[in-house]
Amino acid sequence: MTDRLAREKTTAVAAAQAAGTVIRAVYETKYRVDYKHNDSPVTLADRQANHRIHQIIHRAFPHDGWLSEETTDSPDRLSKRRVWVVDPLDGTREFIDKIPEFAVSIGLIEDGRPLLGVIYYPALDELVWAARDQGAWRRTGDTGDTRLRVSPTERLAEATVLSSRSETKRGEWRPFQSLFHARPAGGMAHKLAAIAKGEADATFTLVPKNEWDLCAGAMLIEEAGGLLTTLSGKPVVFNQATTLLQGLVASNRLLHPQLMAVVTPRLGQRHRAETRR
Repeated sequence: MTDRLAREKTTAVAAAQAAGTVIRAVYETKYRVDYKHNDSPVTLADRQANHRIHQIIHRAFPHDGWLSEETTDSPDRLSKRRVWVVDPLDGTREFIDKIPEFAVSIGLIEDGRPLLGVIYYPALDELVWAARDQGAWRRTGDTGDTRLRVSPTERLAEATVLSSRSETKRGEWRPFQSLFHARPAGGMAHKLAAIAKGEADATFTLVPKNEWDLCAGAMLIEEAGGLLTTLSGKPVVFNQATTLLQGLVASNRLLHPQLMAVVTPRLGQRHRAETRR
């Protein structure tokens, strides 16, 4: 690891763990749940974690751009080569429901491509991280870093594909039940981290996702040997004026073509129907 990237990684890990401390403190108290314009929940933990992460990263890298779910977006980031892309509490619904899959997600992009990704689980004290061309790694508690690799599953019928809990409850994953084993899981950062760890084989989105949902996880998937693409099979380009992304598929490289073949027509049809509304 270069000295420059080592400083980035150290700062991101420190910010993620500091945010985790804030999140755990709120987790054990009674707190109010508010709702955004899109009906997604937000809590004091989201806001305080966002403030702490920004404080630490901006102090270390004051000239980098910033994009976060909990910060009003600024077009200034579009002129920056390097931008930190943050979800201070991915899986707020899991946080509220006391399911320990919620995580802090911190990514760094350079010229639209992921450079570094750090995901930290406050309830588990588990850290996963990846840097470009340096592999993906996992650390739990005081243990050393363990190298991560995506699963070797070859056949879609044998694959475990992580689905959205809310989408599963609404029956939106029913058309796929005969094709693979769908398992409900937490937010997008958690799903991507689980694939990088080899604990699941794939995931895809039935609804649009924002850049902060994906950035850190995209780096993990890539460095663990997997693939995350748009429905056209292209890599995601980050730091766009519109942060919302339509249709994404993530898996190991053996399953990716099979998954694209069954997912792309269905999601493409859905997207066209929604566009006509």
